[in-house]
Amino acid sequence: MKKSILIAVLSVLSFCHAMAQRDNEIDDGFTIRDNSFNPNRALDSLKSEHKIAPRGMYVWSIDERFGDITPQKLDTAQHLVMNTVFTEGLYGEYNTTGNLGAPRIARIATDRNFTPRLPFLEPYSYFITKPSELRFTNTLSPITNISYNSCGNKQDGEDHLKVLFATNVNKRLGFGFKFDYLYGRGYYQNQSGSYFDYSMWGAYIGQRYQAHLILSFDHMKNTENGGVADDQYITHPEAVSETFSSSEIPTILQQNWNRNDAFHATLSHRYNIGFHKEVPMTEAEKEAKRFALKAKAEQEALDKAQKDGDDDDDEKAKKEQKQQKKAAPQRYGRPTDAVVVGDLPNDSLKQSKEQELAIQKVKEQTDSLMQAKRAAANDTSWMKDIYVPVTSFIHTFNYDTNERIYLAYQSPNDYYKNRYNIASDKALGDSIRDVYKYHILRNRFAVELSEGLNKYIPMGLKVYAVHEMRNYKLPEEGMNMVKSYNEFSLGIGAQLIKTQGKRLHYKASVETNVVGKDIGDVRVDADGDVNFPLFKDTVQVALKGFYHLTNPTFFQRKYHSKHFVWDNDDFSKQMHTHIEGVFSLQRTRTRVRVAYDNLQNYVYLAESYQRPTASTITNLSAAMRQTSKNISLITASLEQDFTVGILNWENRITLQKSSDADILPVPALNIWTNLYLKFKIARVLSVHFGADAYWFTKYYAPEYCAPLGQFAVQENNAVKTKVGGCPIICAYANFKLKQCRFFVMMSHIAGSKNYFLTPHQPLNESTLRLGLVWTFHN
Repeated sequence: MKKSILIAVLSVLSFCHAMAQRDNEIDDGFTIRDNSFNPNRALDSLKSEHKIAPRGMYVWSIDERFGDITPQKLDTAQHLVMNTVFTEGLYGEYNTTGNLGAPRIARIATDRNFTPRLPFLEPYSYFITKPSELRFTNTLSPITNISYNSCGNKQDGEDHLKVLFATNVNKRLGFGFKFDYLYGRGYYQNQSGSYFDYSMWGAYIGQRYQAHLILSFDHMKNTENGGVADDQYITHPEAVSETFSSSEIPTILQQNWNRNDAFHATLSHRYNIGFHKEVPMTEAEKEAKRFALKAKAEQEALDKAQKDGDDDDDEKAKKEQKQQKKAAPQRYGRPTDAVVVGDLPNDSLKQSKEQELAIQKVKEQTDSLMQAKRAAANDTSWMKDIYVPVTSFIHTFNYDTNERIYLAYQSPNDYYKNRYNIASDKALGDSIRDVYKYHILRNRFAVELSEGLNKYIPMGLKVYAVHEMRNYKLPEEGMNMVKSYNEFSLGIGAQLIKTQGKRLHYKASVETNVVGKDIGDVRVDADGDVNFPLFKDTVQVALKGFYHLTNPTFFQRKYHSKHFVWDNDDFSKQMHTHIEGVFSLQRTRTRVRVAYDNLQNYVYLAESYQRPTASTITNLSAAMRQTSKNISLITASLEQDFTVGILNWENRITLQKSSDADILPVPALNIWTNLYLKFKIARVLSVHFGADAYWFTKYYAPEYCAPLGQFAVQENNAVKTKVGGCPIICAYANFKLKQCRFFVMMSHIAGSKNYFLTPHQPLNESTLRLGLVWTFHN
């Protein structure tokens, strides 16, 4: 299977590479190609090697609502590349069920999405291509990025292959795709996960018309084991009568799966009305133009050399004929051996001193005029014509669909508390096949007045309307059928934005639903930053906040399955207020973050069960709850990095306090630290050699409810389980050689045996991991 997938990927890459080799016209813009880049022509003329591909890329992301462009940096960093393999995140800030590609939830609660529109996909949001996180590219030459990491063997190992390709048709139009395949066999029984993502994107950036298109297909299949049967197999193996390897430890569930098949499409485009203006080129554009001019000159020289080679025979014949004519006796005209006798008159050979000075003066004036003319031409050549939009008409289209299936061929006796009269499609006896489908279609229309071009409104202004249609299909209790639910909403809003200048930037928007299921919903969002110098340093203060009054999502209000049912049409609107400030000092590499969250009418998933014995679970139930309590959450974090010679030490410390730990549990302290040596070998091989670790205080973390595919608050005090208090340490050697990054890492090398991030779901034991990230140009 893996071999066939790899062959298919390489075939697609070969086709795209061949398409990218087509000749293109010379452009003076950022993305320039020339006929001299064609390897066939170079070999035909001089039989020489291929030319080096030009390198240069502009990367950006877009706002999912309006398609606004935000410049981004190309991901070529060596730093922490080894941690990209972990589901726990770069800094170990997520709780997971342990396996590669496992579902996860943010341990820093203020970063969670408390009202997910796509609930079954939320635990896998790190794998799904989000429109706001996709990086569009404008590249001088086709670029391919391949990353691969692996650990373990064919029975319990993990493999992750990702391929990205991007190219440009011309300076306006570019496209690319991403192929992402993840397979974790699982170090414990019934834990495997197989994920596949294929995403395509394209962007056209014209003067008047701009468009961004994203298409994404996802297939995710996760085997559910319900956790190990008894935590003592991990924490106190000496207390168990038998000795088990990790792959032999009994688990609660067998032959149970969660499967999600999703599709996402985004089209964001706009038409601009404005005027033309000449501005200086950027340094990247100047460099691209120099490269193009040099390539053009080289190609002209090659063409001239080829033409001269074709005319060699004619030139040789003409030269021989001329020599023969010169040697022949001359019958007419002046003799070939004639000489001048005597001196010519002085006035015909010499000029007066005054004449020489006059000629010299004229020559200097001519040279001065020529230099001025050349300078003027050079200044003009480094200018570019841009189109300045005054008013823009924007349309954004989003479409999401997902089919979620929970399939169980067998369940433990008395595992579920309730059994409802729900017909499971194609399920026999006690087996389960719960199927849910939903489609969400959203259109947003906006008119924008550009920033700084209107004397009445100096900042940018958008006014917009958004229409959303939703369709859900789920089994109906008491009926042998699947019922379809349709909802729609219509909202209006406005946004003020200021991005120009160096000191102050901000963005603020307000939106309210005026018709439909979500009538009365209000969303107010604002963020901004202030930058100012202080003691030869740059200080940045960033502020962010929002106020959301929203209707609970569909699956918070309604869910029907064979063992879980709730209908909460009487739920009140949720109110979430968030205020956040970030203070940054560039020179000292210090970043302080403080956030406050207030939740009213908070909706959450709660789970309860009993344990008659240490290895059995009975009477499992789960349902959505809404609390009338006012819950507050305070978060404070410090990021501080140090460097002394080749020694580097990086730290992230986060404090959290929830006013109700039973409903919103959080660890009081979360620490991540990274200590490493940074040096070079032979001046070309960059090396990061060290270890990183994360640790958090013990708390009653949300438990993973496999039949629902969601994380739930532990509700039964008799069986509540704490996790945490165990340092997770990884040692690594991280390398970079030109465009290639690779690493060797030993994960989970030390610590106690209480290595759980989610109750009853242990992390993998210590294992050796290898990884490679390689970027190819052209």
